[in-house]
Formats: sequence, C-alpha cells, structure tokens
Amino acid sequence: MNIINVENISKLYGDKMVLNHVSFGIQDTDKIGIVGINGNGKTTFLNIIAGLEEPDEGEVIKQNSLHISYLPQNPEFPEHVSILEYVANVNDNEAWEATSTAKRILNNLGVTDYNECVDHLSGGQKKRVALAKVLLNPTDVLILDEPTNHLDDRMISWLESYLNRFRGVVLMVTHDRFFLDKVTNKILEISHGQVYSYDANYSGFLELKAQREEMLLATERKRQSVLRMELEWAKRGCRARSTKQKARLERLETLKNGKAPKSYVGVEMESVETRMGKKTIELHGIHKEYENRVLIDNFEYIFLRGQRVGIVGPNGCGKSTLLKIIADLEQPDYGQVEIGETIKIGYLAQNVPDMDGRQRVIDYIRDVAEYIPTKDGKISAAMLLERFLFDSGMQYTPVEKLSGGEKRRLYLCKVLMEAPNVLILDEPSNDLDIPTLTILEDYLDSFAGIVIAASHDRYFLDNVVDRILSFEDNGTILQYEGGYSDYQDAVNTSNTNVSEADRKDVALSVDKKTTSKSWKEQAPVKLKFTYKEQKEFDTIEEDIEKLENKIAELEQDMLKNATDSFKLRKIMEEKDEAEATLLEKMDRWEYLTDLAEKIEAQKKY
Repeated sequence: MNIINVENISKLYGDKMVLNHVSFGIQDTDKIGIVGINGNGKTTFLNIIAGLEEPDEGEVIKQNSLHISYLPQNPEFPEHVSILEYVANVNDNEAWEATSTAKRILNNLGVTDYNECVDHLSGGQKKRVALAKVLLNPTDVLILDEPTNHLDDRMISWLESYLNRFRGVVLMVTHDRFFLDKVTNKILEISHGQVYSYDANYSGFLELKAQREEMLLATERKRQSVLRMELEWAKRGCRARSTKQKARLERLETLKNGKAPKSYVGVEMESVETRMGKKTIELHGIHKEYENRVLIDNFEYIFLRGQRVGIVGPNGCGKSTLLKIIADLEQPDYGQVEIGETIKIGYLAQNVPDMDGRQRVIDYIRDVAEYIPTKDGKISAAMLLERFLFDSGMQYTPVEKLSGGEKRRLYLCKVLMEAPNVLILDEPSNDLDIPTLTILEDYLDSFAGIVIAASHDRYFLDNVVDRILSFEDNGTILQYEGGYSDYQDAVNTSNTNVSEADRKDVALSVDKKTTSKSWKEQAPVKLKFTYKEQKEFDTIEEDIEKLENKIAELEQDMLKNATDSFKLRKIMEEKDEAEATLLEKMDRWEYLTDLAEKIEAQKKY
C-alpha cells in the first residue's frame, strides 16, 4: 500500500531542470536508496518528500498522520545544549526510558561524553549526534541524507542492523554501495531530470540498469535505421498530396525529432604518467601520541612501487595522522620518514579546502596546470574536467554555485592535475557520488604509482586495494593481504580463537622486528621463480590485456548481432569461455605478483 504518492512534480534550479514531471509511489515496506550524480537533485528530492521544499509543479500526497523524521546532510543545532539534552528532548515522565535509549544509541555511534556541549563538537561528531536524535524518535518514515558519512566500520554495521529491523519506510541518499546492498530493496536513480525505479538492492540495480540502457540503445538503433530508410525515400521524391504520403512525411518528422538516450560521458580516464625511481616512501620506527594516547607505536613499512594500500580502523584511531606523516604534513614524535627524490605526492584531504567562490571551475584547475602527461600523450584541464563529469557548460560556472559533492569532485580533479606518482587519499568517497567513485576506481586501476587510502567505504577498498593496514589497540598496526572482504574474513577467522597470539598468526605485524620474523615464517618454501614461472610472469599482463580486448570486441559483436539469436548465442558462448580464461589468468597473475613482492621484500631484509 502506498503511503506517499509523488504526482507529476517538477523543480527548476537556475536553468537546470533537476526534476521533470516525476511520478511514483512509496509503499509501507520500502527501503529506498537514491543514487545519481551530485548536483542532480537528490537532496532537493528528499527535501520535497520531507515537506521542506515545494515543487514548482505537481504535488506530494501523504497518508494522514504520517510521521517523518529527517536527517539533513548538514544538520543545525541550538546553542549551549548538551548532547543528551539535544538527543533525548523529553519531559520528566519519559526521562528515564528515553535517556537510557538515547545513551545506548549514542554509544553505538561512538559518542560517550553525553554532557559535552554540542557547540564544541566537530562536523563529524555533530552528524552522528543528529543521527542519534533521528533514530530515537518514533516515526513512520526515516529520511536520511548521507547517514554513513563520518561513521566507522563498526558503526556502519550497527546502523545496517538497525535499519534492517526498522519496520517503517527508509528513504536515503548514500554513496556507500555495500550499505545500499545490505539495507535497500528498491533503488531510485535520478538522471537528467527523470527518476527511474528498480525493485532491487544496489547489485540488482546495476543489472537492471544495464538491461534498461541496452533496451534504450536497441530502440535508438532501430530509430536510426528506420530514419535512414525514410530519408532515402524522401530524397527520391514523394507525392505529398496523398494522405498516405502525408502520414509518412509526418512519421519522418517524428523520427527526426526523436532523441537518443542520454548517458554520462567521459567515464574513461587514462593514468597520469610521472616517473618514479627505485626509492619510494619508507617509514622507520614511527611513533605518535596525542593527549597522552598512543596512536602509532614503532611503525615500520616500505611502500613498494605499484602498491595499493588501504588503511582501516575506528574513528579517532590515527588514520588521518598516519597519512599526514606519510605526506610530510605532520611530524612523528620520533622515527623517520624517507621519501625518494622522484616521489611526487598528491594528497586528498578529508575536508575540501577553502575555495574562491568567484573563481570559475576551469580556472581553479588551470591554476595547477594547463596540461598533464598521460600514457597517450597529454590531457588538458578541460578534458580532465569533462571526464570527471564537468561538461563544457559547468566549466565556466563560479565555484560558489557548485554543490558540496561537486566541490569535492573538483578538488579531486585538482589533486590529479598535479600529476602525482603517489596518491594519498583520506576518506576519498566522502561526498562523492557513485558515478564519480566508479571513474576514480577505474583511474586508480590503471594508475602507475602508489595508492594509499584511508576509507570506511568497503566497496571502494575491495575495488582498489591489495593490502590492508588495520589500526588495533595501543598504536599497533596489523597487515592483511587482499581487499576489505579478505581482511574481514581474516578477522572473523581470528575472532573464533581466544588468544591475541592466534590473531597475529593471521595478520602480519608491521613492527620491524616482528615483520622481519613473520616474513621468514610465512614466506613460501621457494622464494624464487622457476624458469617457467619467470617466463609466465613476463608475459601474463600482455595475455590478460589480449583477453580483455577480445572480450570487448565480442561485446561489440553482441550489439551488432542483437537481432540474430543464433549468432548471438555463439558469440555469448565464446565470450563466456574468454571470461573464464581471464579469471584463471587473473588468479595466476595474483599468485605470481604476490610471490614477486615477497622475493623483493626478502632481498631488503
């Protein structure tokens, strides 16, 4: 049963139609995720549903006595109240039960000093306090704008469980794709002023969207084919006086006025090429304390060329501090950071630095450089912006007109425009939309340098990194091979055992003494390639590239033969076989690369 009906709403911002005659219904069992590019109207859409903004046209009809709780992207707070006073907000008769529940929710969100004044909180702390208040109030509909921002892995897991148990409607904007997968049963995609509905979680949405776009492309191909035929007929000369000929001319005009399906362009990005010498970044005995609390204790690590390292841990554990030490923006209490002469670091901070609002988007990037080198030559500032979804019209927009997410995307472009060979990313997925994250992940996949990323975005870590550094108690940092899912599996395995010693058998301690020992203990018996393995390692990347090219060609053949079921089936069988071979090659490449790194590491010790 629908409890909210959106009927033919439109909303214009400046000259941009963010919602164009949109209609749909929300049922009482829906848990909806809203996705789309930043600046396309996701927050506006939430505000209209919540009753905080009015559409220019159309209406939102809600069930009588429907109670809505709303978490905005940037919540506002009254002055001079404590956290508990703000969250509980109850009279004396309800005080004990409400206060107890409020404390429990705050604890789960990492807020333990209930009497602290909200005026003293950071932006991330305020967002968590506001989330606690929204979750505490009984409601029929929860509207959440970026609820996972500033939450660590433990808090996100707790929120997932809470929302899965919640019996009302959930309507949320988030770029956390794992979170969408685990919580939602419907996805609404806002694109070019339209809203497309998919009855699925995020993984299902990707499949259904691909099917929808393929159907649109097939329809467009058919329109173009018929249009060509009709134009040929018109060129031969037609007798417009007959009724049939007039109808055919009208059909031709309709075909000419038809529009191709819109899609976002520029989703491919070549890697910037900057030479890197043998010496990269080495950390020796790094120790850092803050307010008598040890954040990093005697940390040893050497970043190898081409490594992708993810850094995880609870809020406040020291992830950002470690990144700043690596980037030479902060000094350790003791220990040494050695940076190679050819190393050029690009640092993406957690918060967007101040921007001149009057400056145009293109000029903000040109302040760094007009061109940067890539594998295929050079790329201009304008081309880089296009590939990160700033079209030619937006490039001459003043920065102050951009949304928060668009400013974050622009800041990312500026960091890439510096042509670094080491990218240090502090919560890169904060405020970035999913299409931009996909572009960034594709870029990092071909990036020739080192990537070091602190993130709570599990999907991003799985797609990008091949090694995890996990902050533990008392400044200890443990190393896990693989992406986030591999790390989580290892932790879950270790948690079934009782002793901390058992856990250290699963993870490699990065204390220098322990690291040296664990490499010897855990290294394979043969720490050198056989002749056959060396020969295979020398050619395997070329083999993988050939297979990927073959699969891409087969996909094009599928499009060309979409109407021929016999040919299409043959091509699909060949494609399945090529993909299976590619998976085998990728597994083999992973083994050989891991062995090569261990051989190199042993040489250093």
